[in-house]
Amino acid sequence: QVQLVESGGGLVQAGGSLRLSCAASGRTFSINAMGWFRQAPGKEREFVTAITWSGGNRLYADSVKGRFTISRDNAKNTVYLQMNSLKAEDTAVYYCAGRRWGIATLYAGDYDYWGQGTQVTVSS
Repeated sequence: QVQLVESGGGLVQAGGSLRLSCAASGRTFSINAMGWFRQAPGKEREFVTAITWSGGNRLYADSVKGRFTISRDNAKNTVYLQMNSLKAEDTAVYYCAGRRWGIATLYAGDYDYWGQGTQVTVSS
């Protein structure tokens, strides 16, 4: 099994920045891709960004391109989400996800492991 633990959420003013972290533990050798999804109140969970561990291919939702950056630290089994130029519409619970043996995709159903989520609130 794999456990994912997010951290770094909080309250920030519009235009500000936050960095989220997601640390993986357990059978991490089985993970080949990790991603971030988010869910705002009353809305469905949506894709934000993802990275394939081998090769480092990155995917981004159009809504965050140029503002958010996903990165990884292989030695620490940790993935990061740097969020800049935050907007009120970025307010959501952000979830880290891990996928076994597959490349990064946009689809939540492709991911096998999920963190508990961390709240990001952007005040306007």
